[in-house]
Amino acid sequence: MKISNDKVVSIEYTLKNADGQIIDTSVGNAPLEYIHGRGYLISGLEKDLEGKSEGEEFTSEIEPKDAYGEFDESMVVEVDRKQFPEGIEIEEGMQFEAEYGQLVTVKSVTKDKITIDANHPLAGVKLFFDVKVVSVRDASPEELSTGLYGGCGGCGCDGDCSGGDCSSGGCGCGCDC
Repeated sequence: MKISNDKVVSIEYTLKNADGQIIDTSVGNAPLEYIHGRGYLISGLEKDLEGKSEGEEFTSEIEPKDAYGEFDESMVVEVDRKQFPEGIEIEEGMQFEAEYGQLVTVKSVTKDKITIDANHPLAGVKLFFDVKVVSVRDASPEELSTGLYGGCGGCGCDGDCSGGDCSSGGCGCGCDC
């Protein structure tokens, strides 16, 4: 069966940058499973998976525009230190969730100012994937309706989206269901 829209696809992957440094991998863990054509993957990788079959292995080069976008200098801003709660030690490299669930990275800290970057950490980075298609199957009507894990909290983690703690469209447990 070939990968096309509304198929449940399971892949093993290793993600590297241009220097060959491993950024992420599913090797040694469970394969990544998703419903094809629903925007669960970066667009460049999903496009390269289209038409592949179970057992196929390939390497994919993804340009920033087809991954996490180009680096946007306007998303690097300097803010007053007093905008952060007192007593919290802010350090360069820290990441935290800002308003509306956006991840920001602290770039520099002075006595009075903190420079933060709201770009995705992989914005502007060309990505290299080594991929093996583990399985391809038709999605069930329920999976197409609610997602692979039954929607929020359906992954078995016992999370829920009550109380407004759902920041990524998931249940808040970090499993991205």
